[in-house]
Amino acid sequence: MHSTATSPGLAARSADPAETRHDPVPRTATRPISGRTAERLGLAVLLVGTALLYLWDLGASGWANSFYAAAAQAGSESWSAFFFGASDAGGAITVDKTPLSLWPMALSIRLFGLSSWSLLVPQALMGVGAVALLHATVRRATGSAGAGLLAGAGLALTPVATLMFRFDNPDAALVLLLLAAAWATLRALESAHPVRWLALGGALVGLAFLAKMLQAFLVLPALAAAYALFATVPWWKRVGHLLVAFAAMVVAGGWWIAIVELVPEGSRPYVGGSQDNSILELALGYNGLGRLDGDEEGSVGGGGGWGTPGPLRLFTDALGDQASWLLPAAIVLGVAGLWLARGLERARSVRAALVLMLGWLLVTATTFSLMQGIFHEYYTVALAPAVALLAAVGAWVLWRARASLVAAGVLGGTLALTAAWAFVLLERSGWMPWLRWTVAVVGLAAALLVVGARHLPRRVATAVAGVAVVAALAGPAAYSVATAGTPHTGSIVTAGPATAGGTGPGAGRGRTGAGGGGAVGGLLEGSEPTAAVTALLQQDADAFTWAAATVGSNSASGYQLASEEPVMAIGGFNGTDPSPTLEEFQTYVANGQVHWFVAGGGRLGGGPGGAAGGGAGGGDTDSTASAITAWVEENFTATTVDGVTLYDLAGGVR
Repeated sequence: MHSTATSPGLAARSADPAETRHDPVPRTATRPISGRTAERLGLAVLLVGTALLYLWDLGASGWANSFYAAAAQAGSESWSAFFFGASDAGGAITVDKTPLSLWPMALSIRLFGLSSWSLLVPQALMGVGAVALLHATVRRATGSAGAGLLAGAGLALTPVATLMFRFDNPDAALVLLLLAAAWATLRALESAHPVRWLALGGALVGLAFLAKMLQAFLVLPALAAAYALFATVPWWKRVGHLLVAFAAMVVAGGWWIAIVELVPEGSRPYVGGSQDNSILELALGYNGLGRLDGDEEGSVGGGGGWGTPGPLRLFTDALGDQASWLLPAAIVLGVAGLWLARGLERARSVRAALVLMLGWLLVTATTFSLMQGIFHEYYTVALAPAVALLAAVGAWVLWRARASLVAAGVLGGTLALTAAWAFVLLERSGWMPWLRWTVAVVGLAAALLVVGARHLPRRVATAVAGVAVVAALAGPAAYSVATAGTPHTGSIVTAGPATAGGTGPGAGRGRTGAGGGGAVGGLLEGSEPTAAVTALLQQDADAFTWAAATVGSNSASGYQLASEEPVMAIGGFNGTDPSPTLEEFQTYVANGQVHWFVAGGGRLGGGPGGAAGGGAGGGDTDSTASAITAWVEENFTATTVDGVTLYDLAGGVR
């Protein structure tokens, strides 16, 4: 049984008889048809609006992150490349992530052909699905359609969410799967057969691991805590159920890892991002503990360039406008809502949702704030579901308790804080000065009215609540619209208007994540071949395993996407992976498997045209990539086409 202790201001509960039932979705027998229609209309508006925001002019971003776009294209041509997440259909090397996030895009390209839309629409649909799932989670926990709509809108209008659900990075799949895991865990708390739902939640976390490796595990403490604290079964059964969920996670995430480890190295692509061709080394090192302590061999550098690690990192100039608009409100309202929800009939389900998302937010935000390794602004999309739910559910709980001066005061004070923080974020960017003043004035005025809402007529109080919501969401909504209206390409992108600033390597809003790049591409941006170069790569391509080879994945990706022929990325993303070795590359050439070598690819330690002089050389002279480049230059004749230097390897060594 739930506690019936009544907190101040909660004595007057909802008159809706469905509030007294355990079923989180009210029966329709006593509910007016007009109410059901309004709920459905509200949800339809939310989802259609989200779809428009995420799909509008989607093709303007082209290949977005060409690194992942090329792998999706390769997967559409080869089932082996699809399974392993190879950068090219020839299977030379994989991307530096597990491949689950690539699979929907590769299937879409296989069905509809290669285009920006077939690449990015699956990402946008994941965003719409995430918003719908968060709405359903909140609706079920609170019984309030309004709270569900508010949470969904909060997620949809988070600027970094708008960015990532219009981009081809793994973060879209990660967020959707983790949100689904949270939904399944909360369903387990109300089910007569909780272990089934809990096992589903564990399996979804395992699949999220196959999207972005160890980052998926940041939510595990929150999922376990929510079930351990609020399940109604005995403690020993709770422990047993959590062990089942853990086993499901290991199976769902481990089967692919096991296969990759068991397949002989010569029968699969090299594991990109690792230094010893091991998926376990990649998961635990470069993409795991190395992100925490900065010890990442072969990486592009530590996290200091993307906001100095520290407790306020998420509020800095580099990160604040990505996902922190409602972050202060989420913390205050989440904690206050957790306390005041004790007096609700749905206390257990509401408090379980709040505990889960507070844990999600605490662990993820702390990790992001203190990690020493590679950290990019767009990682903060992982905070968006927790922030949106905490702000929405906390506000709903406090609004119901507004008869209490304390609850009304906390709610009004939080709205004032949110408006003030939006003013700061908008002032930093210097964008649309009138908007920050409007948000500040309207937000502060609404905050005062919220404090006194208990004295206002119901309709007037409802109007005040509506104005408060608009004031809280105006800033992130404007940033999200600006994000959707700005093309984004490159490996490092940020949300917000194109005029907003950024810091760190590759800072900038829209277009490329790095500085200006030539036709050959570079470390952070894809190559942009001309029609003549593309035609040259397509010439007799069917006679070769790889139409071309070049240093660095981004350089290779542009040539591959333009020609739709496999292009080998020597050295992987950074050009620093020891694959292929010089001897292996020489064997490929001797066997007639590589047609062209394209000089000037990007690599770690070199600019977009390579280091020192922009030629094919440069970078680390001891690296595999440099050795291959030197061998090609010494043994083959250079040809220049539209400013790009190529070497024809088809005839073997001369």
